[in-house]
Amino acid sequence: MPDYPLKSCSMIALPGIAIQDKIYESSNSLVYRGIRDDGVGIIVKMLKLDYPSPQELTRYRQEYKITRSLTVEGVVKAYSQHDYQRTLVILLEDFWGESLEQWMHKRPDIFYPMPLSTFLGVAIALTDILGRIHAANILSGAFEPTSRCFKLPKSSLAQLC
Repeated sequence: MPDYPLKSCSMIALPGIAIQDKIYESSNSLVYRGIRDDGVGIIVKMLKLDYPSPQELTRYRQEYKITRSLTVEGVVKAYSQHDYQRTLVILLEDFWGESLEQWMHKRPDIFYPMPLSTFLGVAIALTDILGRIHAANILSGAFEPTSRCFKLPKSSLAQLC
């Protein structure tokens, strides 16, 4: 669980999931953090358009299949995919990570200026995960500070979503 208070909001309504906050928005997707009725944290990723094209729906289904098939340590697990109104929703594991951009802004003591040891630790952990993804013959999309969330525990193991 995060060390900050969760804001309750009603952006979308999914059975059995209480949406807490919007954590990311791109031109194609909306990503929310929620909690299932059983208390487990969940990430809800959905297509942004109210009327996505058949190609966009196919791409999202493929994204779910690929993510679901990955058994790479450090990559979030895809739980399920659901129809929602006229679009698709993917439910993902929530490990309470943040985007690199959010992490950098919250922790200026670590990142400004960023010590070489911090930079190398983050770079090595993320590169290791991306290498394992690519070794599984999967190409990842754009890797930007706002588009991926991660968590670096005290060990050098990182997690990506």
